[in-house]
Amino acid sequence: MAQDGIVEVADLTHRYGERVVALDGVTFDVRAGEIFGLLGPNGGGKTTLFRILSTQLVPTGGTARVFGFDVARRAREVRRRIGVVFQSQSVDPKLTVAENLRHQGHLYGLRGASLNARIDEMLARFGLAERARERAEKLSGGLRRRVEIAKAMLHRPALLLLDEPTTGLDIGARHDLWEYLESLREAAGVTIMLTTHTMEEAESCERILLLDRGKTLALDTPAALKAEIGGDVVAAQTREPARLQEKIRARFGGNSSIVGDTVRIERERGHEFVTELIEAFPGEINAVTLSKPTLEDVFIQRTGHRFIEQSSQ
Repeated sequence: MAQDGIVEVADLTHRYGERVVALDGVTFDVRAGEIFGLLGPNGGGKTTLFRILSTQLVPTGGTARVFGFDVARRAREVRRRIGVVFQSQSVDPKLTVAENLRHQGHLYGLRGASLNARIDEMLARFGLAERARERAEKLSGGLRRRVEIAKAMLHRPALLLLDEPTTGLDIGARHDLWEYLESLREAAGVTIMLTTHTMEEAESCERILLLDRGKTLALDTPAALKAEIGGDVVAAQTREPARLQEKIRARFGGNSSIVGDTVRIERERGHEFVTELIEAFPGEINAVTLSKPTLEDVFIQRTGHRFIEQSSQ
């Protein structure tokens, strides 16, 4: 584990009943001041991991520590040091923005001038000062999410946990939210950890833990993970993918995989290879696409199936 680890997880496991294994020996750390992402399809284990780290769930085995405190044995100490934003809305729609923050402050024992100062600070930081007296039900989805984060930050935690923070937000609101997260990290020194099933969102994290069926597939920066693919990704759609893959391997070698009716080939100078591929197998290829490696390519390389297919199961 890193010496400056804010979150330290070692061989973490969790079962629901006797058969369902949600987490299977997961190990990682989150470093001070970084934005860390848990990326995985539905059923991958990220929500279970989020619930354990936010002290909602006691793991079956292994250990998870936040600021050195075991989340199962020292849950109260952990809760004092973290802010949590759940996927489902927790803002009271009938209360104003300021009233939502005030009630949150009371839960942490804040009162009087100290609480008023904290509320003013959060309203200013998240661009909500002009909306302070407006009922939450009248706010857009993006503004309500800002209120959620302001509530979570009211007691000045050093770690912010967010579960699918951009779910239901439009593109503009997602962009704004990420700007606020970046400002929190830079101005307040907050460490941020979030779950996501969106590749684009994971790209904005400094490091990601890629999960599938409760197991760790990868842990690194997005750039480093994509660099493992090497070169370009050529995808050839065909009626007989297994047969085409055999022919490609025999003639060109290299790494390839089958996803549905498509053969994916990892190749340097992919734009040149596309021409060679079509000329080599005329009439056998229905369509060809060329792209730079993505995190989904990393997922496919390690699982043999598309991320979105697994997410829909």
